[in-house]
Amino acid sequence: MLPQEIVRKKREGGVLNAEEIQVFVNGLTDNSVTEGQVAALAMAIFFKGLTIDERIALTLAMRDSGDVLNWDGFDAPIVDKHSTGGVGDNVSLMLAPALAVCGANVPMISGRGLGHTGGTLDKLESIPGYTAKPDNELFRKVVREVGCAIIGQTANLAPADKRFYGIRDITATVESIDLITASVLSKKLSAGLQSLVLDVKWGSGAFMSSYEDAKALAESLVRVANGAGTKTTALLTDMNESLASAAGNAVEVINAVQFLDGSHIDNRLWDVTVKQGGELLANCGLAVTPEAGCDAMVKAFQSGAAAEKFGKMVAELGGPVDFMEKYELYLPKAPIEAPIYAPEDGYVTKVDARAIGLAVVELGGGRTAPEDEVDPAVGLVQVAGVGTQVNSDSPLAIVHARNEDQVKRAQAVLHKAYEIGAAGDVVQHDLIGERIAP
Repeated sequence: MLPQEIVRKKREGGVLNAEEIQVFVNGLTDNSVTEGQVAALAMAIFFKGLTIDERIALTLAMRDSGDVLNWDGFDAPIVDKHSTGGVGDNVSLMLAPALAVCGANVPMISGRGLGHTGGTLDKLESIPGYTAKPDNELFRKVVREVGCAIIGQTANLAPADKRFYGIRDITATVESIDLITASVLSKKLSAGLQSLVLDVKWGSGAFMSSYEDAKALAESLVRVANGAGTKTTALLTDMNESLASAAGNAVEVINAVQFLDGSHIDNRLWDVTVKQGGELLANCGLAVTPEAGCDAMVKAFQSGAAAEKFGKMVAELGGPVDFMEKYELYLPKAPIEAPIYAPEDGYVTKVDARAIGLAVVELGGGRTAPEDEVDPAVGLVQVAGVGTQVNSDSPLAIVHARNEDQVKRAQAVLHKAYEIGAAGDVVQHDLIGERIAP
């Protein structure tokens, strides 16, 4: 079966069968398919699309191109979540330990940040000693004994997708919902999950800026994941402002610790985290309904049990054993903390959330290329959200920076990111939109 004939069939609008897709993915994996042929198929799919059955076949073929984790012998349900990315999204740090308290096992394989979006792995690596890429034995040990482990992707999970995405990235074919679906799920399902919840974001700081596009992606992800055998639901959530009041790496870890110990909880962050947890507990059978799952999540947080689980996970993966109690001693700090005030007093009527993320990149806390190093200490705290009154006592944000030049660059970005007006001009978006179920 020649790869060019597979390309020709899709170019003409034909429907590829599972065998044809498997042959092409095998070629992706062993490099017997050329870069030009991969680019041609990506462009054909971009214009002609894939049916749901084709998307499922592509997802499974790319999932099976490398290792698929096996959790035989584990009694608890194997669950995880996936977010399509945003700013101030540190939900994973609180969600995983709370789910573990509720009886789930959470082998959470996370990624690094790129562009304006933050990465869970970068955040956790700001903790001294934390092993983001443990060997398989330690990974399984921590999941079994603690109930959750948040680590980075190993080299041999969905390798076909890694090559496919790299070629899509340089051929203007990234923005295909069909290919995004297969890419996201091939990696996520290689973790051997039984249940999954998807946080599909829309807005100025999201990959999908419009609600309609985010909904289309969510519907595709849910249909394909369930078709691939993993019970999955999705929530559409607002990313027109930072989710947490902190954006960066160490500062978001501090935000997560304070959420877990109850000393400071951002309302938007609480609502999204509890709701995602409720969905997952219902999906995997640990709760009768999502509402009952939400109740269990609230108890996990308010009892302090989730905080205890997080501390154990950090310690078992090489971090300080007293991290929850003494996090301020361990996390890196930037030498300058400077408030950034709005040019005029008033109320925040609109935020360009992507610009908030780019302000963190300007500080050195993000990357524009995968190989870039990040500074874990820099970032933004007390980030003002929509509806917040700003004046000489209430800044847009407090910048954590290495030098004054960074402060000036971040200030310029933040001033452009915010629109200030009267209280009556404020328009709030619903934080959680539709729930997408099979």
